[in-house]
Amino acid sequence: QVQLAESGGGLVQAGGSLRLSCAASGRTLSIYGMGWFRQAPGKEREFVAAIRWNSGSTSHADSVKGRFTISRDSAKNTVYLQMNSLKPGDTAAYFCSARSVPGFLPTRPSDYDYWGQGTQVTVSS
Repeated sequence: QVQLAESGGGLVQAGGSLRLSCAASGRTLSIYGMGWFRQAPGKEREFVAAIRWNSGSTSHADSVKGRFTISRDSAKNTVYLQMNSLKPGDTAAYFCSARSVPGFLPTRPSDYDYWGQGTQVTVSS
């Protein structure tokens, strides 16, 4: 099993920045890739970004390209989501996820095996 713990959410004004962290513990050697998803009230969970653990290859949703950056620190078993130029539309609960099956960076929630509890990001206008 893999346990994931997010941190770094909060309230920020439009145009501001936040950095989310996700610390993985447990069977971390089984992790092939990790991702960030977000879910706003009344909406489906949507893909934000993903990263392959070994190579560091990344993928970002079109809605966040140029503003958000996913990265990882292998020594700390931690993945980050740097969020810049935040907009009110970015307001959501942000979830960290991990995948233990090899493959191209998936964007569907069903392709991930483990999930964190989520951290709230609220962007005020």
